[in-house]
Amino acid sequence: MKLLATLEFLVGAFVLLSLAALAYLTLKIGAGSSVSGDTYALEARFTNAGGLHTGGSVLVAGVPVGRVEGVRVDPVDFSAIVTLTVKSALHLPTDSMASIKTTGLIGDKYIALAPGADTTNLTPGARITMTESSVDIESLIGKMAFGTVDAAKDKDAKDKAPPP
Repeated sequence: MKLLATLEFLVGAFVLLSLAALAYLTLKIGAGSSVSGDTYALEARFTNAGGLHTGGSVLVAGVPVGRVEGVRVDPVDFSAIVTLTVKSALHLPTDSMASIKTTGLIGDKYIALAPGADTTNLTPGARITMTESSVDIESLIGKMAFGTVDAAKDKDAKDKAPPP
């Protein structure tokens, strides 16, 4: 009987330790990319920032260099203004490009920065002017599905038209 109680205690302790480890990993991974050290803020204007959230990663050549600090709507032209912070050691040229990308097919969104070739660099608070918005998978599928139907109708109309 004492052996059974000891075994139950050990199993319970193992389950509690497993749950604690799982909670720790969830919090660690869920915290997003953390950028340590000095950073500076930049802005980028996108026509569609769908799926991009505060805390998202900012990558250059696949390497995390910053994070998304905020996403807001410009009340004048209703575009999305994204505020991001990048490491101070990263000197981006003024003709750099910011793109919203997706990890996997339907994964999290992040910003990929492609440095340009200009000799002058972006200053803190500057706006990246060359941007590529988020791809809307639903609209692409809709265009492909309905575009194929329209193409079939056009082909049928051409086949039925009398020869010139």
